[in-house]
Amino acid sequence: MSKNYVLSLYNKMGKLPFGKKLFSLFASNKAPYFKTVSPLITKVVPSECHCLIKKRRKVENHIGTVHVIAIANGLEMAMGFMAEASIPTHLRWIPKGMDLQYTAKAGSDIRCVALLENNQWQVGDLPVEVTAYDENDVVVVKGIIHLWVSEKPKK
Repeated sequence: MSKNYVLSLYNKMGKLPFGKKLFSLFASNKAPYFKTVSPLITKVVPSECHCLIKKRRKVENHIGTVHVIAIANGLEMAMGFMAEASIPTHLRWIPKGMDLQYTAKAGSDIRCVALLENNQWQVGDLPVEVTAYDENDVVVVKGIIHLWVSEKPKK
């Protein structure tokens, strides 16, 4: 199995001053919409990724909490980098839906976590568990991002 480029880059950059911030900027450039929440990827390992969204004015709603769409953006980013750091090299993935429940007000920084239990990749529908926590570890959003996983075409 070849070395995973996401894990290699994350581990290499993580050793540098401001390495996680640099990696997060790189990650945001891969999908520029993620820049809207100024994410900080704080953990990437096979089957798991954590992404921090700082509570600041640009991600707040009219009541001063972190807007759920900003949280959904962070959850999708965490899922995407978890997937890239985990998926076997003969497979590919694409998101096909998201089911989220808003469980509490998000009045602080938010930690978005994507977790694929036992790193069990399979062809077909694959649900990925996503959860957003406030700074007191209260779950503010939880749900599933549904992936479609298929074999890469033979070259």
